[in-house]
Amino acid sequence: MAQSHTHQPGLKRSLTHGQMTMIVLGSALGTGLFLGSSGAIALAGPAVILSYAIGSLVAAIIAASTGEMAVRYPVRGGFGSIAGRYLGAYAGYLTRWAYWTVTAIITGIELVAVGAYLQYWWPGLPLWVGIAVFGVAIILLNIRSVKYFGTMEFFLSSIKVIALLLFVLVGLALVFVGFPGHEASGTAHLTNDGGFMPMGIEGVWLSLAVVMFSFGGIEMLSISAAEAKDPVRSVRASTKANMWRLATIYVVSLFIVVSIIPWQRAAQLDGSVEASPFVLVFSEIGVPAIAGITNFIILVAALSAANANLYAGTRLMHSLAAEKMAPVALGKVSGGGIPVRAMWASCSGVVLAMLLAIFNPGGAFGMMMTLTMVCALTVWVLILLAYIAYKGAEGNSSAFRMWGGRLTAGIGVLLLLAIWAALFTRSGNALPASIGIGYFLVLTMIYFGVVKRSHTGHEEAFAEADAAVASHAGGQAVVPATRN
Repeated sequence: MAQSHTHQPGLKRSLTHGQMTMIVLGSALGTGLFLGSSGAIALAGPAVILSYAIGSLVAAIIAASTGEMAVRYPVRGGFGSIAGRYLGAYAGYLTRWAYWTVTAIITGIELVAVGAYLQYWWPGLPLWVGIAVFGVAIILLNIRSVKYFGTMEFFLSSIKVIALLLFVLVGLALVFVGFPGHEASGTAHLTNDGGFMPMGIEGVWLSLAVVMFSFGGIEMLSISAAEAKDPVRSVRASTKANMWRLATIYVVSLFIVVSIIPWQRAAQLDGSVEASPFVLVFSEIGVPAIAGITNFIILVAALSAANANLYAGTRLMHSLAAEKMAPVALGKVSGGGIPVRAMWASCSGVVLAMLLAIFNPGGAFGMMMTLTMVCALTVWVLILLAYIAYKGAEGNSSAFRMWGGRLTAGIGVLLLLAIWAALFTRSGNALPASIGIGYFLVLTMIYFGVVKRSHTGHEEAFAEADAAVASHAGGQAVVPATRN
């Protein structure tokens, strides 16, 4: 590990737009889709397809608004710094701490999933062993230079994206064509056992609290923009690519799952970490070898998501420390441009996952997912509110713009508030949701009691972002923001 320098070298801009795209896919395409989808199926039945379509719309609004702001300001701390500028220091503090908490817990959740996927082959393997082994692996990936991290995440994400595309092709063939010895399943399962919407519109609404967990990470481009070689081009291209890729993959994949597997069978996995509906697709038709391969792919997907979230959490903690919103010592950067101390702090989710795996292995996944959603929904609402304020001050100054602007963002806020209500309504969520609310109260007390007096501001980070944009625009200066 490189030693820290006293002059605190900054983050290095070395990520390509291809690497940034895969970092987002690495975070979003993980446990929420492969393992958590069973919970959504249990709540909505075959109408989970509609749930994921609505979730894709909300995610697209979040991604587009985040992308528009990040193209204009590829700033350290991403949307958290932008929220601080346009909504006030407290909002910037709360946004970044909430998102850091999201990334830390999701890192742990993905490692819980890795341990569960290992049990597919070794049923007697303790859950905490897989968490510990692969926790060390992602630490080693993140402790190297960001260029090395970007290369490895590109490789890991590429594996699961290619595998998902193959899953879609094979799955659609199983539904509509069939294979030798296996007749086409057709779409009868979409209307059997109570019809397409067996739990009514309420089931679709409640399932959104689970579905949106699958889209966590769509906003990560804003975080990685601070280390992009060409931030404007990279963020703009990656935002457009990820919006339609994620929507297509999620909706089509769930269509395949509920077409091939009776929804009540897939729903039986709700609340457990023993298998994945994606593995069951192939197990149900008697192809165990392919099921094993699928399990390996989704294990890689979970590892990739854990890796990407540890990266994002590290950068958020570095940003907080740089502005004295977290202990200043966590802001030190190694000679290789890695905020190593911030990375160790961001490993707290791995420790939490191990403790839950030891003392409450059956409930570890569900509890951590609810805690994550409390924080994630807060972050997404703040992102859209920051966007509305940003548009009022900046207008159409960004090279990338979301269709509908503030009106679209306002619709997104209303949808997120409805999902928030669903989260608290869902059975079994009372305790972890209450813990999440208590956590925000503690953060608020710390801010007004300690942080507000020492916060140094973020103009230095915005100046660096302006310089990075200008360097790829023919050297022309970027006009500072005009704020209300």
